[in-house]
Amino acid sequence: MLPALLFLAGSVHLGRAQAPKNAPGPAAAGPAKAEYNGGMVSPPLPKPKFTLTDTSGAAFDFAARTQGYTTLLFFGYTHCPDMCPLEMFTIAEAFKKIPPAYADRFKVVFVTTDPGRDTPQALRAWLDHFDKRFIGLTGSQAAIDAAQVAANLSPAKKSAVRADGNYEVGHSTFVFAYTKDNLAHLVYPGGVKVDDWAHDLPYLATETWANR
Repeated sequence: MLPALLFLAGSVHLGRAQAPKNAPGPAAAGPAKAEYNGGMVSPPLPKPKFTLTDTSGAAFDFAARTQGYTTLLFFGYTHCPDMCPLEMFTIAEAFKKIPPAYADRFKVVFVTTDPGRDTPQALRAWLDHFDKRFIGLTGSQAAIDAAQVAANLSPAKKSAVRADGNYEVGHSTFVFAYTKDNLAHLVYPGGVKVDDWAHDLPYLATETWANR
């Protein structure tokens, strides 16, 4: 994979970010430290506004359709050899470890950076390998590039096409976590473990940042 092209506004402090003292712990999951495993973003990033097309062919207004949910947003592509399938698998496995009452408060949105190959049908089939609830979005290359800019990312870059017709797409490997205040206070770099996600998800589901 080509290097990620992240240019997040503000700064990202990686490591364990302290959660509010009154944040709920994962039900029936044993003791949990009130800390996040993602990177704290300062200042937090506003949820981007863009409209793309979902895998059913319908227009999907990202800001409107995720209102009231904690939203995980990732840009990638189905032919990705490493981080994209790993990221989707990890998040899907983490959802299996938390109570459904928490999982139901999330929207997980995967936006393809490779619309030429990722048809709606291909995108849906790929996401279904991980979790049928995951939302897949596509559109024109221009619209997808604009969505990445709206999310404070550089547009993904396509490599030269090889003789066999294949190519890679260099893209960010961060998952944005937008809580119900429509801000991403945390981003999750590639490589976060299943148990770390499972620890954080219940906190993110009810996070208000009122004590920050």
